[in-house]
Amino acid sequence: MSGYTLMTPERVARENLNLVCVPTSFQAKQLILQHSLTLGELESFPQLDCVIDGADEVDPNMTLIKGGGGCLTQEKIVASCSERLVIIVDYTKESLHLGQRYTKGVPVEVLPLAYVPVQRKIEDMFGGRAELRMAKMKAGPLVTDNGNFILDWKFPPSLSDWRAVNQGVSMIPGVVETGLFVGMTTQVYYGMADGSVKLHKSAR
Repeated sequence: MSGYTLMTPERVARENLNLVCVPTSFQAKQLILQHSLTLGELESFPQLDCVIDGADEVDPNMTLIKGGGGCLTQEKIVASCSERLVIIVDYTKESLHLGQRYTKGVPVEVLPLAYVPVQRKIEDMFGGRAELRMAKMKAGPLVTDNGNFILDWKFPPSLSDWRAVNQGVSMIPGVVETGLFVGMTTQVYYGMADGSVKLHKSAR
């Protein structure tokens, strides 16, 4: 659960919902506590009914780029614990191919000691450029909630087999997780410019 997809306690009470919220970031956890919602962890709730989250970009196959906020590993772990991954985004996140709208690249979480070897291997294997993400409020690289670094990989526009790319990058020693979500999404709700909502559903 991301912060902006948080359900209000008033609605939970009004609809008499039996709701347990599992956060994907420290910020989301604080919002759950702040709004007096029931906080859960995967240790107690390893099988989730539904995961609702956002995305940085969505292609026609509902392949996602996520992790612009730095929580890609937690987001993918939580999403893998549910058969339903529902994405809510505005129309600016919809693209014909990855990289069309979100130009910062695919986030790749890496162990700190491995960021240079991983950087070189990604570029050698697939091309493009992988850059270490720097922190905005302090000197030095951004450090994730897991104590790792993030490489933002600006990939070549010719890439399209994202399942193979995701597997290839994930197999590089030192890679913790990628921000590519392939074959995981069941529904995408797009908020359109005119205020309407467009739904894209998986065939599975």
